[in-house]
Amino acid sequence: MDWRRFPSLGALRAFAALVDTGSFAKAGAMLNVSHAAISQRVRALEDELGVALLRREGRRSVPTPEGARLAAALEAAFGDIRRAVDELTGADASRALQISTTPAFAMSWLMPRLSEFRHDHPDAELMLNPTSDLVELTPGGIDVAIRYGTGHWRGLDAELLLPTTYVLVAAPSLLMGRRVTEPRDILGLPWLQEIGTSEMSTWLRDRGVIAPKKEDVTHLPGHLILEGLRSGDGVSVTARVLLERDLAEGRLVVLFEDALPDLGYYLVTRPGVMRKPLKEFVVWLRQHARG
Repeated sequence: MDWRRFPSLGALRAFAALVDTGSFAKAGAMLNVSHAAISQRVRALEDELGVALLRREGRRSVPTPEGARLAAALEAAFGDIRRAVDELTGADASRALQISTTPAFAMSWLMPRLSEFRHDHPDAELMLNPTSDLVELTPGGIDVAIRYGTGHWRGLDAELLLPTTYVLVAAPSLLMGRRVTEPRDILGLPWLQEIGTSEMSTWLRDRGVIAPKKEDVTHLPGHLILEGLRSGDGVSVTARVLLERDLAEGRLVVLFEDALPDLGYYLVTRPGVMRKPLKEFVVWLRQHARG
């Protein structure tokens, strides 16, 4: 790297702090300098780069598109530096490992195995956040997410953990001998759909079938859909990997199955250095996924 072409680190820190806090005064307090010093450093950075990084909106200064791009790069870079320093000094070792995943995955796959991780790593403190929301991975916040999809989340590292197919399933007690050979055959059955999704209507529409009436649909959190399926309360579409035991033991049967490229549960982390508890958890996850 040609360090002679690198902008002043002080100016970069001032700009990053300004965008982070939204205030010249707060940025100055964060860096222990005056608000005038922040303003001077940001202006000097704009002069050095030859682009406007801020624009006025009333009394506020907000990033221009170029400023937003630089701010995002600085947040990632300074975050990596902070994590590396904490890793080297051990300052971050005692913070609880924060994990985000869907409620269905947490209940069906992760929780039955988690006691083994606790046994092997008794000093590790875990915080599990089961949610269907796409939670942001930020320094000091969520360390790792297990997400369902095809592996494309901008700015994050995604490693395929558990490949799976997409299945439409029901309990034998619900079918009562009903013959299901094509998608329209399920229209007379109640449907279970995860809150906030349109999986049911999308699955049917892709097959040229109009979705069932709204009164035939029950919206539930993901983990309750699994319980509803087992109880014979309806049919639903979900990841096969969550239901392998139910299928093997006959509690559920597959009516239709789709294999989509790259579909599965992904191990998602921020780029950069992993602290020790995260490294241990990632290694453990990989071992169990292979098993």
